[in-house]
Amino acid sequence: MAKTHHYELDVTWTGNTGTGTSGYREYDRAHDVSADGKPTITGTADPAFRGDPQRWNPEELLVASLSQCHMLWVLALCSQEGIVVTGYTDHPSGTMAQTPDGGGYFTEVVLRPVVEIADGLHRDALADVHERAHHLCFIANSVNFDVRCEAQVTVAESG
Repeated sequence: MAKTHHYELDVTWTGNTGTGTSGYREYDRAHDVSADGKPTITGTADPAFRGDPQRWNPEELLVASLSQCHMLWVLALCSQEGIVVTGYTDHPSGTMAQTPDGGGYFTEVVLRPVVEIADGLHRDALADVHERAHHLCFIANSVNFDVRCEAQVTVAESG
């Protein structure tokens, strides 16, 4: 039997400006995402849908989740393979198409990790690590759109 994991959190709308949802322009899209013992994430809608650009929106968090999951798998697989990672950054992007009825869907997310490794001898092995990480990623396996990885590898300068 497969192991299952359960996640609980709270999403609380904080955008009632006094008249609730009496009109589309009469309320803020502000909300908080929280869970016991963790910092609160201040959320909103995409600015295109009257959201606050200073807060995280669900579309950004989906892209971030894909990037985080891939990174965590790359780090785990590298540690198992004896590949020492000394730095990791990603600049992922996502594309969403809006439908005429106002809904929409993601068409793709592109991950652009730059992985710094300690030993250049492992440079070629990183392509396989990224492929395996993508295959194992919980989040990538849960979405119905293309998730591509355009990875780069750098070698740490020896002191």
